[in-house]
Amino acid sequence: MRGGAEMRAESVGAETRGGRPGPSPSSSLPSFPSPPFPTPRLPGSEASERAVGGRAAAAGRGGGLQSPSRKRRTHRPPRAQCVRALDPAMWGLLLALATFAPAVDVGLGAPSTSVLGLASPATTKVPVPTPHSSPAQPSAGKENGTSEQHVRIRVIKKKKIVMKKRKKLTRPTPPVTARPSVTTSPSGTLDLPEKQEPDCPPLGLESLRVSDNQLDASSSQSFGLGPHRGRLNIQSGLEDGDLFDGAWCAEQQDAEPWLQVDARHPTRFSGIITQGRNSIWRYDWVTSYKVQFSNDSRTWWGSKNRSSGMDAVFPANSDPETPVLNLLPEPQVARFIRLLPQTWLQGGASCLRAEILACPVSDPNGLFPEVPMLGSSDSLDFRHHDYKAMRKLMKQVNEQCPNITRIYSIGKSHQGLKLYVMEMSDQPGEHELGEPEVRYVAGMHGNEALGRELLLLLMQFLCHEFLRGDPRVTRLLTETRIHLLPSMNPDGYETAFRRGSELVGWAEGRWNHQGIDLNHNFADLNTPLWEAEDEGLVPDTVPNHHLPLPTYYTLPNATVAPETWAVIKWMQRIPFVLSANLHGGELVVSYPFDMTRTPWAARELTPTPDEAVFRWLSTVYAGTNRAMQDPDRRPCHSQDFSLYGSIINGADWHTVPGSMNDFSYLHTNCFEVTVELSCDKFPHENELPQEWENNKDALLTYLEQVRMGIAGVVRDKDTELGIADAVISVDGINHDVTTAWGGDYWRLLTPGDYMVTASAEGYHTVTRSCRVTFEEGPVPCNFRLTKTPKQRLRELLAAGAKVPPDLRRRLERLRGQKN
Repeated sequence: MRGGAEMRAESVGAETRGGRPGPSPSSSLPSFPSPPFPTPRLPGSEASERAVGGRAAAAGRGGGLQSPSRKRRTHRPPRAQCVRALDPAMWGLLLALATFAPAVDVGLGAPSTSVLGLASPATTKVPVPTPHSSPAQPSAGKENGTSEQHVRIRVIKKKKIVMKKRKKLTRPTPPVTARPSVTTSPSGTLDLPEKQEPDCPPLGLESLRVSDNQLDASSSQSFGLGPHRGRLNIQSGLEDGDLFDGAWCAEQQDAEPWLQVDARHPTRFSGIITQGRNSIWRYDWVTSYKVQFSNDSRTWWGSKNRSSGMDAVFPANSDPETPVLNLLPEPQVARFIRLLPQTWLQGGASCLRAEILACPVSDPNGLFPEVPMLGSSDSLDFRHHDYKAMRKLMKQVNEQCPNITRIYSIGKSHQGLKLYVMEMSDQPGEHELGEPEVRYVAGMHGNEALGRELLLLLMQFLCHEFLRGDPRVTRLLTETRIHLLPSMNPDGYETAFRRGSELVGWAEGRWNHQGIDLNHNFADLNTPLWEAEDEGLVPDTVPNHHLPLPTYYTLPNATVAPETWAVIKWMQRIPFVLSANLHGGELVVSYPFDMTRTPWAARELTPTPDEAVFRWLSTVYAGTNRAMQDPDRRPCHSQDFSLYGSIINGADWHTVPGSMNDFSYLHTNCFEVTVELSCDKFPHENELPQEWENNKDALLTYLEQVRMGIAGVVRDKDTELGIADAVISVDGINHDVTTAWGGDYWRLLTPGDYMVTASAEGYHTVTRSCRVTFEEGPVPCNFRLTKTPKQRLRELLAAGAKVPPDLRRRLERLRGQKN
């Protein structure tokens, strides 16, 4: 940049010192070697044009500077050598020809400067070019001639060059500090690529790929409002003034605030997305800002307005939460970018959250450390899928693996979109005796899109690996029946998808089309259970499992979303054992209970009787998730869950009445946790490969936990038929499970010794000891129950058969004991 300024100063100085475009034609000048760079000039400046013309005249005698619009020749034409040998008389002749050529109209067109650049201003009008009309004058040493005809030909060529440049260059050249195409840094010069794409992916402020030490600011009101908090969609804590406020805010007395991001590598910046401050107590947002760039954090240039050439002022926010996108008039290549707030809400502070859109720039010389690439070795469809694309992809997987897949629908959304499920098993479409049923549910909140894509990727992966004969996948599909629901809230997702991954904000698309939050829409079974426990009615009068739906919940005017009803009926139809509900916006696994036991408490540790099992399941997923186990990762928002192994009791985080986790645990046999997959609810497509790698092993390992504990079949001792709805109780755990219609059951337990009891109506109860080890696979724990005499009598009487003598004697003995 300094070099560019010095060259422009030299150009202007030539005109000022000489007083006219060139020296006298009678002067004798030596020959100068051609320099290795084009002649600089001040674009759009008459002084620059005349100065360059003076140099062209000198070049005519000495073979000096060449035209910047032409490639430098490697040899001098013989005619140029003859020009240097011309005597003063010939110089006078050429000067006369150049002077009178316009007056006699020898086919030159409009008046123009002579080829040699020696025309006197008093006799010939030199047109002043418009900005960027042409480069410097062509070298006279290359275009001089010995006849009038040669002069005409060369001038015509020059005219063509001028017109060509006018067509190509349409906007004024900015000053040195605003020219990213020739931005000099200590490392060298960065050339802006010819093709500039404004739709670059995010740099990674929201997804935390940009670390805290890459952010800087002119000032900060406090640490909690420091530059590291200036990330798009970052959420504040409940209290203002703590270490986790919801934006970067400059000090009130900071007259020129700025927020700076160091990309660490040459980067093509193409746009900025901003939000205001996230707070329940204050309203602060920036209404306009400027943008600057640098390669060394000292010399800066601004983004220019195309029409005026002035610094561009970008409109920002009119509320604290809606993301506002501004694309740069011209993408800029630099290492640093600064946002300079110009105006903000009256009475508020200069506060903002931001994401930078940026594309990596190739570094062929290896001047900078290599940028870590986001990628996966799996050949999968890494992109976001709307409803039609999702349905098409599921169909493709089904066609590729028809023997292990089945697509079915569990219902429709409020707008009529089907809730599709992909079933994957070696016998799709049927429940095999002794084979557990597991499920993954995603897209409960429509704007939390990562779970949806992970399930679409998982079904592709399982299909591909099964065809390859991968032993882990083969065992999983032959011993387990897997159900994948990628979009529980398709209406909300379509809303979020239309907005785009970076502009959907924190909440848009979260609810279904009726405005219902589906994770608060399931029946509250916690309250009746806890009330019965307080009265001592559990488990003798009120069961501790399979609690029925409350009456109010089944009324015609009950506010229950169709998506919720579809999932409830799905749960009742299939004997699920294990499930995970995939969400986004944090990096943590939460487990039941999600609702606090103390009424109106915002948060309170509220464990289930199966606390040990839920902590095991949560730890398995968190412990195999790459992002959750990264020791260098920073908290997403206001809580550092890594201090607790990236798991938490849901109610101890924040209370959620009517959650699917609690309902699943109390209404069915299924143990379900919530997995918060990423700080970014709707990550950009280019981050999907890395997110898949972060979660792939965790998704598979969690499914394999269905083998943990005990499993078996409860049969009738006489008929050997399975007993449906038999109750399996474990001593010391006040939560039971029941058998499926074939008599098979699965009871998740951590390693240890347990006394297990099987009971069924009309049968004598049986208790036995079962030991759960750390070895993989459920421990077999089967039961054979004998009917009670009353049950046998009922069955015989119902069949019209004779009562056997032994049964008659037992019934008489029971009556005598009763009397």
